[in-house]
Order: sequence, then structure tokens, then C-alpha cells
Amino acid sequence: MKQKTLGIGLVGTSFMGRAHSNAWMSAPRFFDLPLHVAMRAVAGTNAGDVAGFAQRWGWQCCTDDWRDLVTDPQVGLIDNCTPNHVHAEVSIEALEAGKNVACEKPLAGTLEDARSMRDAARKAARRGVRTFVWFNYRRCPAVAFAHQLVKEGKLGRIFHVRASYLQDWGGPSTPLLWRFQSKLAGSGAHGDLNAHVIDMARFITGEEVTEVVGAVEETFVKERDLVEGSGGAISGKGAKRAASRGRRKGRSTVDDAVLFLARMSGGAVASFEATRLATGNQNRNQIELNGELGSVRFDFERMNELQWWDHTLPARMRGWSRIMCTDPGHPYAGSYWPAAHVLGYEHGFVSQAADTVLALAGRKPVVAIPDFADAYETQRVLEAAVRCARTRRPVALSEIR
Repeated sequence: MKQKTLGIGLVGTSFMGRAHSNAWMSAPRFFDLPLHVAMRAVAGTNAGDVAGFAQRWGWQCCTDDWRDLVTDPQVGLIDNCTPNHVHAEVSIEALEAGKNVACEKPLAGTLEDARSMRDAARKAARRGVRTFVWFNYRRCPAVAFAHQLVKEGKLGRIFHVRASYLQDWGGPSTPLLWRFQSKLAGSGAHGDLNAHVIDMARFITGEEVTEVVGAVEETFVKERDLVEGSGGAISGKGAKRAASRGRRKGRSTVDDAVLFLARMSGGAVASFEATRLATGNQNRNQIELNGELGSVRFDFERMNELQWWDHTLPARMRGWSRIMCTDPGHPYAGSYWPAAHVLGYEHGFVSQAADTVLALAGRKPVVAIPDFADAYETQRVLEAAVRCARTRRPVALSEIR
């Protein structure tokens, strides 16, 4: 029987555009999918650049106007990899046209945009249109396994959630990319990195943040070099500095670091930290949960491992153990390589692409994919932390609508 086809339209050709292209190309090769995935079209801002991108990454056609994808009858899913300030416009127009939408995180640069996206998704859902958000770390086998352990009651009552996302690429030599401009990004390390650890904490524990009780927001580097183009890397490496005449620096209008303390709906207390100036930490997305019966901890720089403490053992037998989450019994791992033939960053995207296809075919994904309503809850926590830092008072999530 011939499979139905899911046509993908990708908007955005930068760092995430490459990650998503690889995911759509690879998912049918690693997973038995109920729909045929067709990489129909990609849209970028420069016609010459997007043509080269399409050829390199296997897209059938390309355009410099993303609306061409929204009106293309062969596109069933719009994959939105644009900068944060464009998320709402692209996603809402696609939803109104009846397209399913998968959007990069955070859901939007502002709470207002995120709310508009959530509301548009609710309306579209009445017509059977689905939304997805690329919180890709849920699909690390170790993170998905931690979620399963908590759901099975292996940790018992959870007392502590300790989460941080530390990077070091945002020092004074990094130029004024869009990520350092609030009108484009919404926020800095907070929206970019804390969004991931907030989602991961909510996902693993099954609990919601109910109150932010204290927060600190800091911009260490006030001005950065102006550039012509963004370069080929997330840090702007290789970007051409602006011409020498006139102003050569611009003001950074986002945070470099945000730290906050919170309470969870199940009674746990939590801490969150995001920074791009933690020298020596290149991509340290980490979380630790301490429960009555045991603890788990995860560090993305050792992404194939989950550390486990079993507090039900006799005291003389207790100790941190390493679980190598590459066995076929672990989430997703069985679709890739033999045990201990480790996975990498790209596999989280591949697994999410596969789960998205399953969901659109009416099948159950391995673990839940956040939709716009789910991602809006993470956006509320981001907003509460900023308000707490700026007003220097606790902020209950009930205040954030």
C-alpha cells in the first residue's frame, strides 16, 4: 500500500535550519514511519544563499518568500526555524492556512506573541491542525529515561530540582548578533537556555512551577562589535565586522545571565541558571533531581549517560552509578546503533522529527512532544523570572496569564 506523503516546508537556513534539515533527511532512514516524508521546500531571506542550501540539504525547491510555503498545497507541515521575533507571524499565518506547524523554541520572544500563538493553535486544533515545539532535549535517551523513572515512582517524592544551562561563547569578543538584540530575540541566555531547562524540569518531574521566589538578571557585556552578516557559527565566528567609518559598536539589550529560585506544584524547590559566560562550559545543559527514594542527574556534555542513586539500597551499597542509555531498552536508542555506540546532538532532532510524523499519523510518540499550549507554560515561567528580577519580589505564576 502506498504511504501518504507529508510535505515539509522549512523556514530558515541558519544553524537550526541545518539541524532540522538533517533531521527530516535522517528520520525515515532510522525509523519506520507511517508517512512518507517529502522535503518539499525551504525559504530563506537571500535567494542565492537559499538555493545553495536547498541543493546541499536535499530540498526539492526553494524561495526567498516564506509565504510561498504557506500557500503550497504540497506542504503539510511548516517547520519554523526563524529568529524569535518572527515565530508568531510565520506560525499564525501557517495555522490560519491549515498547515501543521513545528516551531523552534522558545515559543516566542515575548509573552504577548506566545499568547497569540497559543490562541491561534487552539483555534486551528478545532480543524485538526497540530502544533509542535522543538524542545529537542526531551529526546535524549537519558532525559526520556529519567522521565520514565520518575513516572514509575522510582524517585518517590521529589524534594529538589537543580537545573542549569551553561555556555561560554558569549564573551566580549562575540559580536552583536541578533541573539543580543531584544527586538529580535526577546531575551538573551534566559529565553535561549533557561527555556530548555525549564521545559526539561517540567517534563521529567511532571510538575509545574508555581512561584518564582527570587531572581537575578545581568548583562555583563554592554556593547559589542557591529557585523555585516552573522557568520557561520552560533557565536558569529567568521562574521565580517562593520566598516571602520562611523559607529562600530552597538548596545547589547538582552541578559547574559539569569538565575532564579522557584517552587514546584508537587512541593519541590528548584533552582535554574542560564549563562553564556560560564568559561569552560561549552554546552553544559544539566539537571539533578533528589527524591525520597533516589536521585538522577544528567549533563548534556555526557549526553549518553544518566547518573543514578538508589536510596532504597542498604547504606553500605549506596553510590552513584552510571547508566549508559544506549541499550535498545532505552527510549529511542534502539533505532540507532548497538549499545555504547554513542549518539550525538543531531539525534535529538532526528527523534523529534520521527515522533512528529507519528503524531500526525495518529500514532503515539515515544514521549510527549510539547505543543504551543505546553510551550506557553514554559514561556510563563520565563516571564515570571524576569518580573521577579526587575521588581525584586516573588512572582506567583497565577499572575502571568
